[in-house]
Amino acid sequence: MQKQPSRLALVAAGVTVVLWASAFVSIRSAGAAYSPGALALGRLLAGSLVLGAVLLIRREGLPPRAAWPGIVVSGLLWFGVYMVVLNWGEQEVDAGTAAMVVNIGPILIALLGARFLKESLPPRLLAGMAVSFAGAVTVGLSMSGGASGGHASVLGVVLCLIAAIAYAGGVVAQKPALAHGSALQVTTFGCLVGAAACLPFAGQLVEEAGRAPLSATLNMVYLGIFPTALAFTTWAYALARTTAGRMGATTYAVPALVVLLAWGFLGELPAALTLAGGALCLAGVAVSRSRARASVTAGTAEST
Repeated sequence: MQKQPSRLALVAAGVTVVLWASAFVSIRSAGAAYSPGALALGRLLAGSLVLGAVLLIRREGLPPRAAWPGIVVSGLLWFGVYMVVLNWGEQEVDAGTAAMVVNIGPILIALLGARFLKESLPPRLLAGMAVSFAGAVTVGLSMSGGASGGHASVLGVVLCLIAAIAYAGGVVAQKPALAHGSALQVTTFGCLVGAAACLPFAGQLVEEAGRAPLSATLNMVYLGIFPTALAFTTWAYALARTTAGRMGATTYAVPALVVLLAWGFLGELPAALTLAGGALCLAGVAVSRSRARASVTAGTAEST
């Protein structure tokens, strides 16, 4: 059984959540100038350059052979499919709806983790996820209304649903790889696999980069350095020290942060219902983590 996550692992998870929330806003901004595939490739290339440089500096080398199946599957699903379809989906729906639909991902992660990783599903984890998902739905519905200036299409919702499935599959595949390789190794080579899968979009990237405004290109580079290189590494670090289900539940803080960031950077003014939904998301995360804290006090050996 795994030990309780360290304070550093919890900080790493927090960094991931904040940076991933910012990604929804940056994708909307960069997506005005870059097509979905080109944006994904540019983001992954920027992330790969940063991760590769850090890997060389740290001299970690190639991950062990046993880590490669998980790296390849997570690279294709999470770094490849997820990023392309999420970029596409965010051109069809507002940031709040995208966050809402993608956040069925944690539920899928918990179910897949129980099935394939033999992880437990504690009642408080399930209850917290239910509360958070209700909050995510509230956020999405409120931000998709005409009063908020949001919009959503059936195609966009379907694309975000595919993104959620790819995200869940990628996380569950990545977890076993972290038993053999470091967080940096697994993230770096997963990012490289995703970049390789997106190479068919290279022509679009070159063409669009030539006419894109500087702000859009900077947003793309930001996505590669921070929500990809940094946030995926901190995610992997934390995931190696807890269960996939609990890590997935932690990301339910993302919709609440998306609301605030979309308000500040996209002018999507949150209604009272939107703010209430964000509060539900955060409350659910607290409930899902409360059993772990209680078990520390009681001195139990329950996995988190």
